[in-house]
Amino acid sequence: MDQGVIASLLQHPLTSALVLLDADGRPLAANRAAQALELPRTVEAYAELLRAARERLLGGETMLACALPGTAGRRLDGWLRAVRDDSGGLLAYTLSVPEPVGSDGATRWEIALDSAEHGLWDWDIPSDTIFRSERWKRMLGYAGDAPADGLNALLPLVHGDDQERLRQAIRSHFEGRTETYMCEFRLRRQDGQWHWILDRGRIVARTADGSPLRMIGTHTDIHEQKLLEQRLRDQQTLLREAQRMTRMGSWSWDPLGDRVWCSREFLRVTGLDEQRAPSSRGWLRLLSRDSRAQLISIWRRMAREAKPANFEVELVRGSESPLHLRVWAQPQVEADGHIQRVLGQVQNITEQRQTDALIRWRTELLNRVSALGKIGGCEIEVGTRRMQWTEECYRIHGLRKEAIDLDHALALYTQDSRDAFESALVRIAEGGLPEQLDLCFHRPSGQRIWVQVLIELDERDGLPPRFVVLFRDITREREASERIELLAHYDLLTGLPNRQLLREQAEKAMHDAVERGTTLAMLFVDLDGFKSINDSFGHATGDALLKLAATRMHQQLRTSDLFGRFSGDEFVVVLRDLAEPGDAGHVARKLIAALAEPLHSGENVIKIGASIGIALMEEGRQDFDGLLRAADAAMYAAKESGRNTCHYYSQDVLLRAQRRLEIEHALHGALDREEFSLVYQPLVHAAGERAPAVEALLRWHRPGHGHCNPAEFIPIAEECGEIVRLGDWVIGEACRQAAAWDAAGLSFDRVSVNVSAMQLRDRGFAERVIELCQRNGWSPKRLELELTESALIRDSESLRRCFELFEQEGVLLAVDDFGTGFSNLHYLNRFPVQRLKIDRSFVQDMLHDSGTAKVTQAIVQLGHALGMQVVAEGVETVQEEALLREQGCDEIQGYLHSRPLPPRELAAWLRARQQVAPATHPRLVLAAQ
Repeated sequence: MDQGVIASLLQHPLTSALVLLDADGRPLAANRAAQALELPRTVEAYAELLRAARERLLGGETMLACALPGTAGRRLDGWLRAVRDDSGGLLAYTLSVPEPVGSDGATRWEIALDSAEHGLWDWDIPSDTIFRSERWKRMLGYAGDAPADGLNALLPLVHGDDQERLRQAIRSHFEGRTETYMCEFRLRRQDGQWHWILDRGRIVARTADGSPLRMIGTHTDIHEQKLLEQRLRDQQTLLREAQRMTRMGSWSWDPLGDRVWCSREFLRVTGLDEQRAPSSRGWLRLLSRDSRAQLISIWRRMAREAKPANFEVELVRGSESPLHLRVWAQPQVEADGHIQRVLGQVQNITEQRQTDALIRWRTELLNRVSALGKIGGCEIEVGTRRMQWTEECYRIHGLRKEAIDLDHALALYTQDSRDAFESALVRIAEGGLPEQLDLCFHRPSGQRIWVQVLIELDERDGLPPRFVVLFRDITREREASERIELLAHYDLLTGLPNRQLLREQAEKAMHDAVERGTTLAMLFVDLDGFKSINDSFGHATGDALLKLAATRMHQQLRTSDLFGRFSGDEFVVVLRDLAEPGDAGHVARKLIAALAEPLHSGENVIKIGASIGIALMEEGRQDFDGLLRAADAAMYAAKESGRNTCHYYSQDVLLRAQRRLEIEHALHGALDREEFSLVYQPLVHAAGERAPAVEALLRWHRPGHGHCNPAEFIPIAEECGEIVRLGDWVIGEACRQAAAWDAAGLSFDRVSVNVSAMQLRDRGFAERVIELCQRNGWSPKRLELELTESALIRDSESLRRCFELFEQEGVLLAVDDFGTGFSNLHYLNRFPVQRLKIDRSFVQDMLHDSGTAKVTQAIVQLGHALGMQVVAEGVETVQEEALLREQGCDEIQGYLHSRPLPPRELAAWLRARQQVAPATHPRLVLAAQ
């Protein structure tokens, strides 16, 4: 019941005593007149009255005359009215009692009416004339005489909706169907306002045939009561709608009588009907076991503490799924502390529980998807810049989950990213479209993170406008992109620009130089001997050497200069804005000096040099490829000049570069065209004239060009890859020729062939050597391979397997040009070497330089100490032979005894020697030179 309605009822100065009862007959309130009459205040006092009147009221009657016992044995006459809602349902009862005056009969009736200030009327029916009292006039706002017209004059003053009801009530009373005439209707006051009137009366005189002659009655002002009733209905309607919309029902419980009252919405919420609404014990049986125990515990606590409670219960519905209800309970306590009644509300939260569970599941799923996809989100209020983050957003930024403001978050970002983000917010706030940005920040740990950010403005739902921002961690994608960029434009080993990027940078620099008229030069740098070092010490050492060389050279250049790795051991430098052309040579010499410092690798001390070609950008040479060709040609000229030097491009350099390209081109297919041949130089015992071995030496006769110097074409063959196939041919041909000599009875022990490091690295080389010997009828034990020191420096598993097969098959190994290569002698113990060959440079100087003579002496002693024989190359005089014989050298090779000879001439030479000193152990040694 609305408290405002009750308060208005209590305070209104009605002349009738008025009591408000609820639908069960419980007194809710009484006005001052009712309190003065001391009307009953208990439900029992009205129980009999309501039982007698309920059926008639439920049948449609709205008001019944009734009698109540008053104080001191007085009888109180009154009227019981039903208050209904808009749908006709019973809301409450009002009981009105006129104040009694103690007179009898008709006089008592009139006096009672007057004392109660009712408007009195007296209707002469045959003449249709009505007399109205002063009270009646005042009630309707008339001043002076009221009209004495009858019913026909009164009807136009009655509200159109009420006229038929008035006629029907009068007709029923005239016909004797009602003991008392009574009707409620709206009557127009003199000021034009409609006023609710309760019109009551009786026929007091009839004709002999029973026709009514006179009727007396009263008009009672019930306007305020009607307004209160309407307010009550309105409030009840609003309450019912509020409960329906919130799915919340009302209930009350009388603990003493164990009576439970439930609102319609309560029944709808719980799925029960009014006939099935149970008592409190019945409600307990509908609850689940846990909810039952919980409710009993709550009631006991409420009985002790008389405090309100808020709890949830589960309502069991047989085979249907249970309902989850939220219950509020408010006890009403009497003066003695006992609970008189418990009022409350109940709300069906089953769908809410299901929705909450679904939301939790979706939230958890979203969190998992966000974590898997590394996607976080946040909202930023446009005006306040207040921000809310998701859990994944905290994880992406490497922050603890706590309150964070926008400025604190942006402090993690780089300045460029902060500026881009703030600018995007401004554009979007001014009506721009959503934007996507790639931003960079550093976590508190220092880790760099890239995020892709999508920003849009959300102005829906009537909330303050806010930015919705999605963050996606794209660090791996960005790093992969950067790595792809690095792979595409930078050398991974040195970090320098690669050939493609260098070309782009150089072409731009050349364009700028032409525009400004400045001098530009290109330096082509080739590391001398790097391939041998890489082969000898391994790729790890070679890579370290390249990185060190790149670092040393970079330190000598200006920030404006361009520097990149072109390929392998080749680098390109572009010098911009040179004051003089000679400055390029100065820079080149600085680079050579920087590379001259030795590199330590384990026990080895490695020295490298550089050959540098210099080309100036001049008229006719203003494109990158042309300048590069010129610098490359100049570099080869530097190598030919002795290496570890620089050379400017010139016409002569161009000719030499063209010569080199010509030789390289001619080498391809020369073997198939049978342009190669072998010559042989014998080796002689230092103690006698016998020749124990011959060395096979390669010669190339180019048709139309004559003989090509081996020192010129063999390095080119190594660089262009022809040396492997050519070397196999040399070994096979030497074995074939040696077998032919041996079959002809010529006496010698071995034939030797020079082998390059590139041949040793070639997969299957050892197996091919054995197969070539067998194919050409020559024993591997009579084949000697001459290797350079650089070829033996690299200790690899493949080299070990190669030498193991050679040792197993008896192939002999000799170290050629000993003393001119690397200073590490450890390889002499690692590999099965049988001979050392003293380089010709030592032999030529030993007669004139005592230091050199000591070197040759030391080499002989070292070889003998290791159980090896020692051979001297390039011996041309008797004096050189005598000194070497004195030092203990085992074999002599040189022009003193024979120049390299074609096969037929060597056969004649051997026959001549054989007549002097017959051979005893024919073997053949193969050496690559």
